[in-house]
Amino acid sequence: MRIEGYGRIDRSRTLTFTFDGRTWTGHPGDTLASALLAHGVHLVGTSVKLGRPRGIGAAWTEDPTGLVQVERPFPEPMLQAAAVELTDGLVARGVNGQGRLAEEPDPARYDRKHTHVDTLVIGAGPAGLLAARRAARAGESVALVDDRATPGGSLTGTECLDGLPALEFVADVVAELAANPDVLHLQRTTAFGHYDDGFVLALERRADHPGADPAAHRSRQRVHRIRAARVVLATGAHERPIVFADNDRPGIMLASSARDFLHRYGVRAGREVVVFTSDDSAYAAAVDLADAGASVTVLDAREDPPAEWARRAADRGIPVRPSTVVVGTEGVERVRAVTARGAGGDERIPADLLLVCGGWNPAVHLFSHVRGALTYDAALGAFRPAGNLPGVTVIGAAGGTFDLADVVREAAGDDAPVVEAEPKRTPPAVLWRTDGDPGRQFVDIQRDATVADIGRAVGAGLRSVEHVKRYTTIGTAHDQGKTSGVIASGITAELLGRPVEEVGTTTFRPPCTPVAFAALAARERGTLFDPERTTAVHPWHVEAGAVFEDVGQWKRPRYYPRPGEDVETAVLRECAAARSSVGIIDGSTLGKIDVQGPDAGVFLDRLYTNVMSTLKVGRVRYGVLCGNDGMVFDDGTVLRIDEDRFLVTTTTGGAAAVLDWMEEWLQTEWPELRVHLTSVTEHWAVFPVVGPRSREVLARVFPDVDLSKEGFPFMSFRDTTLDGVPVRIARISFSGELAFEVNVDAHHGLALWKRLLAAGEPFGITPYGTETMHVLRAEKGYPIIGQDTDGTVTPHDLGMDWVVSKKKADFIGKRSFSRAENRNPLRKQFVSLLPTDGTTKLREGSQVVEHCGNGTLPEPPVPMLGHVTSSYRSAELGRPFALALVKGGRARIGDLVHVPMDGALVEARIGDTVLVDPEGARRDG
Repeated sequence: MRIEGYGRIDRSRTLTFTFDGRTWTGHPGDTLASALLAHGVHLVGTSVKLGRPRGIGAAWTEDPTGLVQVERPFPEPMLQAAAVELTDGLVARGVNGQGRLAEEPDPARYDRKHTHVDTLVIGAGPAGLLAARRAARAGESVALVDDRATPGGSLTGTECLDGLPALEFVADVVAELAANPDVLHLQRTTAFGHYDDGFVLALERRADHPGADPAAHRSRQRVHRIRAARVVLATGAHERPIVFADNDRPGIMLASSARDFLHRYGVRAGREVVVFTSDDSAYAAAVDLADAGASVTVLDAREDPPAEWARRAADRGIPVRPSTVVVGTEGVERVRAVTARGAGGDERIPADLLLVCGGWNPAVHLFSHVRGALTYDAALGAFRPAGNLPGVTVIGAAGGTFDLADVVREAAGDDAPVVEAEPKRTPPAVLWRTDGDPGRQFVDIQRDATVADIGRAVGAGLRSVEHVKRYTTIGTAHDQGKTSGVIASGITAELLGRPVEEVGTTTFRPPCTPVAFAALAARERGTLFDPERTTAVHPWHVEAGAVFEDVGQWKRPRYYPRPGEDVETAVLRECAAARSSVGIIDGSTLGKIDVQGPDAGVFLDRLYTNVMSTLKVGRVRYGVLCGNDGMVFDDGTVLRIDEDRFLVTTTTGGAAAVLDWMEEWLQTEWPELRVHLTSVTEHWAVFPVVGPRSREVLARVFPDVDLSKEGFPFMSFRDTTLDGVPVRIARISFSGELAFEVNVDAHHGLALWKRLLAAGEPFGITPYGTETMHVLRAEKGYPIIGQDTDGTVTPHDLGMDWVVSKKKADFIGKRSFSRAENRNPLRKQFVSLLPTDGTTKLREGSQVVEHCGNGTLPEPPVPMLGHVTSSYRSAELGRPFALALVKGGRARIGDLVHVPMDGALVEARIGDTVLVDPEGARRDG
């Protein structure tokens, strides 16, 4: 079916590909669809619901039927054969309902690029090319994007512009644009999303998608994020089919697509061709196919076919039958005959290709994305833009202008080329469907959705086209209703007895053409999707054999096992060292927010439950943050650096959320406050030195700093230097032991860490990880937000009434504390649990139930008192212990409860949360 003298493919080279297990050949420039049609292959798969044969229905992304699965070089499901560029070694198969995802990682790279221009033109057909040239000649920076492999749009080469064959004229315009350094011209680039303020997302297929070896290209696909002062939509139009019985057979396609296959790829899609139309444009396809050697018959639904086209058809011996429609087809794997109904009744016409044209729908998707209003044009039988938007201009067929001479004048203005005019178009006859069985009249061929389905939707009382869409699934497939959407509106209007303009269209949303998730993710996959953040000391931790855990995005040492140690043994050793001598932990991951400005104290008072504005410079205060509902969502310390400057610390995982939350309050609720917020988490390396010998270790490193209890009180900090490097030391303890947090610029973090280790070596200084940190803080009853809380816990539930100010007029969450439920004495409260056997470690997350006297649970449902939030073995206590949230827990201290575990009941006693050094003597040093 390859015709000499036609097409823009490279016939000097042959490509080999495999489809459905058979080997075929094609040429560079082919798509998988054109290569298959060149061998007479129309059938590509079966439909998703009914399993009916499906073929190639169009030459580009409006194809509702020709879906394939690419297997090599890399599996990609549900691609349109008409949009898959042929490459050597491509392996594909037809899709039988659905494709399959790859089971191996994609070796290709995907990326993104940001572009800013004065004018963005979408579509490189005649309108888009001339609009881009016009803008470039006016001195504007221009981006021109087009989804096909080559520019020219629907121009076939048979047209003539300024005395040149159309494709030569296109080449001249493209050369002029290429010579302009302020023009970015991207082919194979689909604009799939249009957003406010001139923002457009466009996908560039940088390799021969998807057949080229993805590993052989720097980037396979790229998402361009384009911001333009003006967007020109020259997106063209989609040919509209007509619905009739059995209109889904392979060998039935849009008329313009057969013309495209002929002129772009040199493929004549059939020998015995029937053209069924209600629009003039199908005659061009009929004439061209006849010139290429096909036997053609035209069935025109209109009473009066266009005179000039009828003359051209007659010159080629093409019979034209007016007032004739298609009402059915025959064939299995491909159409074999057409049933035509005219004034004389029904007639069977043999055919191996049926071309259909019911007019054209302007491609308004991108215009609608930015809430552009549409109006129904009765002359077109289609919806077009009601007018331009600020910063958005629609030209050419996208705006409802279809005659080539009018298109170029609209796009080029005074520079418009002279067009050797084709016959002036006459209005189409608006025909949504012909007579026949509605159960076999397919509206959305990919979804197997029929006129009968629309009838059922209307019969069920649905009146909105949006509801009909969801009832029938019409317009929800890969083509996003490009061929079915307006037809569905027209048929729905007919069934409801309402005007089409009153029914309207469904909402067009991005993406208007399928985009791979991998392209949207770009390089943000694996560690780049969720970045792995490491501290300045990370190389030392690795060398020391640390076992890491993910805390937020940070890699934190969980414990440092010595030879032969498991996690429990290592943690017990680390805990004992911190309690008896000295330990050190890398606490650099704690969130740190620099809060500056004359109103910084006022701002923090409004956020925290306690007062921060009274904090003296050089002092530290613990604070809790609550949501509007009064529930704790983060905590940390606040250091007052200066009168108008504070350093706020947060939990490791909550840093970004807290900063975002602070910014939201500052920008949307309190914009009058003179405050600036800056994340400085990565700027500071922080090393808590913990234990009764910690003061001695620091004295060896900072001999000039008064580290005494009187000279350096708890919850204060001192700024000093070490070899000229600024260092901040704070007396803060998250372990209940005498402790100092040493802060330094992260660039000097590793050097200071090693210096502290060397100073602590005579005291047996022991690095410890997050697991030990958790045990130490739990022994003191310090909660971990997000582990010991679950979004339903107030400071009062945690036994932290002292952190809630009774003096402040207001702060976030204050009013919620007065709610009756928040004052309910049976709320879950923070307590400890000590298993009475002294050996069993309770499992975190286990439920707590009332003590069962007979040792067995009552019949379900069993009332739950609460759950275990943290559970550890303690070197200090010589036994396991747990923390829990228990209903009315503080009033039940001393009570026995049961914890079901592994089919048994573990008895435990409720206790106070502070289990080690309740007087705080160790912490105070």
